[in-house]
Amino acid sequence: METAPKKTATKPATKKVAKKTTKQAQVGFEESLWDAANKLRGSVESAEYKHIVLSLIFLKFISDKFEVRQKAIIAEYGDEYIDMVDFYAMDNVFYLPEDARWSYIQANAKQGDIAVKIDTALHGVEKNNKSLAGALPDNYFSRLGLDASKLSALIDTINNIDTIANQNEKTEEDLVGRVYEYFLGKFAASEGKGGGEFYTPKSIVTLIADMIEPFEGKIYDPCCGSGGMFVQSLKFINSHNGNQKNVSIYGQEYTNTTYKLAKMNLAVRGISGNLGDIAGDTFFKDQHPDLKADYIMANPPFNQKQWRADNELVDDARWAGYPTPPTGNANYAWIMHMISKLSEHGTAGFVLANGSMSSNTSGEGDIRQKIIENDLVDCMIALPGQLFYTTQIPVCLWFISKDKRGNNEKGLLKRRDRQGETLFIDAREMGTMVNRTLKELTNDDIAKITQTYHIWRGEELTTETAKPESADKEQSAQKEQSENKEQEYKDVAGYCKSATLADIKANDYVLTPGRYVGAADIIDDGIPFETKMSELSQTLYSQMNQADELDNAIRKNLQALGYGEERDGAKRNDS
Repeated sequence: METAPKKTATKPATKKVAKKTTKQAQVGFEESLWDAANKLRGSVESAEYKHIVLSLIFLKFISDKFEVRQKAIIAEYGDEYIDMVDFYAMDNVFYLPEDARWSYIQANAKQGDIAVKIDTALHGVEKNNKSLAGALPDNYFSRLGLDASKLSALIDTINNIDTIANQNEKTEEDLVGRVYEYFLGKFAASEGKGGGEFYTPKSIVTLIADMIEPFEGKIYDPCCGSGGMFVQSLKFINSHNGNQKNVSIYGQEYTNTTYKLAKMNLAVRGISGNLGDIAGDTFFKDQHPDLKADYIMANPPFNQKQWRADNELVDDARWAGYPTPPTGNANYAWIMHMISKLSEHGTAGFVLANGSMSSNTSGEGDIRQKIIENDLVDCMIALPGQLFYTTQIPVCLWFISKDKRGNNEKGLLKRRDRQGETLFIDAREMGTMVNRTLKELTNDDIAKITQTYHIWRGEELTTETAKPESADKEQSAQKEQSENKEQEYKDVAGYCKSATLADIKANDYVLTPGRYVGAADIIDDGIPFETKMSELSQTLYSQMNQADELDNAIRKNLQALGYGEERDGAKRNDS
């Protein structure tokens, strides 16, 4: 069995300041590329054409890097080394045979058999690079029967993308990763319900990563989709001056095409990860049976029905000590699977449907009670609705911790003893609408939630402002004391509550934050009650008078049409 690597690094003190860019600068060429991709609509199913576009972008990206490296090899070693794979691998560049290079595809874009040539190119890439085994579509373009002219137009558009790093992007991975992120979001939106199978909205992924702080160790996602959780974890590390070499990535995905999507998504960013040898069902074909992860991030399928037969996985080791999860809903099977995968100091953050917080169906309440009694629930967050492309319903975040004890060990983040406590956060009123049907959490929303959680855990929130080394030490001490006081956790009515196990037991082991945080305090505006009542009364009288005038006008119009009011069998006529 694998053992989790010992943590030796502390949380970096400063955070990089991101460059400010306009929205137009961020999506400039992505939008033109999206328009070109949309021309394929009607030729293929909407769920298919993302694989076409992203595969071609991937091929363009690795080809551009190959050409740059090839020129460097010629300059440094000579022509005789340009077809030696090791000379490319040593610089983390994929070797490409001639018929697998973008220049070859572009030169043959107008040929009637261009789909076959693309399939051949992708096969050649996999054949010459073991790390990409199983990552690329297999005879995909040929089977789809694409219109050659539309495919050629898409190739021409992709050809205009300069994937080589420039002044706005630090690396090629940043640039192409940006394209992938943009396209995955757009494809998820266009596919609606099906889009949720491979994409979790960025604001939710960012929130989970910022909450659990995956600085070092093993990161695992048992239903990884297109790999968004891994990408955001490494973004988090880089933004806090960490070292992504200190983490290792493990994942699994059920759908074969999405599994390939995830491998490509990681490859274009230069991320090495173990997603298993094949795509497979996490419950029945666990690709990492001996894994103990330090961090788990996941967005399992909501309320997955009939995930096992009545006689299957009844005595599975993953739910040892707990009732067996019911066959009609996999929510608690996912929870138990993730708990079983955590290391002794591990933390998990995952998305589930709101029903998971209170359901008592088929023994789910008994499982939840046991999890709570084992003191594994660290934090529960109720999120607003409309965050997902796939559903309008509100969802929740669970945060599980295998170790709530305080620690002062060198190399570990300093945290207080939280045994017997759970933090509840009600964030249902947060978020902003980005269009008619979709909402997202803002950076300020994410910062507020994560700071609340980290202060509650007893972490010291660092700043980039250095403390004075001499001068007024007394003033410095007072300032530090004031800052520490501001970082003390406090319950806020309507928003957050630190509850004990006794509190949760008194609420029948229901984990819905609204039960604990209560209603928000009403802000006193300073206007005396008498004044308010007088103003409201006058407003009401005015509205009643207007209603009378409207009633009279309507009555006269009806009478003019011959429909006067009847009283005692006779029509009333006021005229």
